[in-house]
Amino acid sequence: MEVTVLIIDDHPPIIEGYKSILSYNPYGYTLNIQTAFNCESAYQLISTTRNSFDVVMVDYTMPPYPGKKIHCGADLVPVIRKYLPESKIMMLTSHSSSLLLLKLITECDPEGLLVKSDFLADEFLVAFDTIVRGENYFSSTIQSLKKELAEKVEVLDSYNRQIITLLSEGIKTKNLPDHLHLSKSAIDKRKVFIKEFFNVEKGTDEDILREARKQGLI
Repeated sequence: MEVTVLIIDDHPPIIEGYKSILSYNPYGYTLNIQTAFNCESAYQLISTTRNSFDVVMVDYTMPPYPGKKIHCGADLVPVIRKYLPESKIMMLTSHSSSLLLLKLITECDPEGLLVKSDFLADEFLVAFDTIVRGENYFSSTIQSLKKELAEKVEVLDSYNRQIITLLSEGIKTKNLPDHLHLSKSAIDKRKVFIKEFFNVEKGTDEDILREARKQGLI
């Protein structure tokens, strides 16, 4: 069975490693693989190709394509869904931040999501085969987080999670409007809610982050 694959990753040695592992698959797949090394080249290929891909493997951390407001692999997912609606998306990331993984699960809804530290070659092949066969595959970190996170963030919507994530990245409150489609007053109201959620009503941003870390949200 021939399987067409697009691998999007900015590290050529990693791509070669994936290709090598897949070439030794025990499932009888003959692979036709194309590659892209940044968001811009990936966008151009995806939006203009006349070929279809059975699986698109995309790394989360990628050189951005500011011209199309594509800043990472997650931003390529809507492009893949638009131009390659039949393709199954297999996302890979080195990040283990709970909020980021939750964002990938809920907003990208990939057929596969793997944290790179979770798997060796054998599991990578199992994941690939599972996705090709039309089933979903999540590596161990994702599986353990899904139920736990669903309970913890039930009352934290996407904007509130983004605020926490941005604060954890060192973004100051006064600069948050530059990163979110929200006014400063709207952000301040949301921060009050976040503090209430964490029981640090009179706390600082660091108190928010400390509680978020305790609960495994960042």
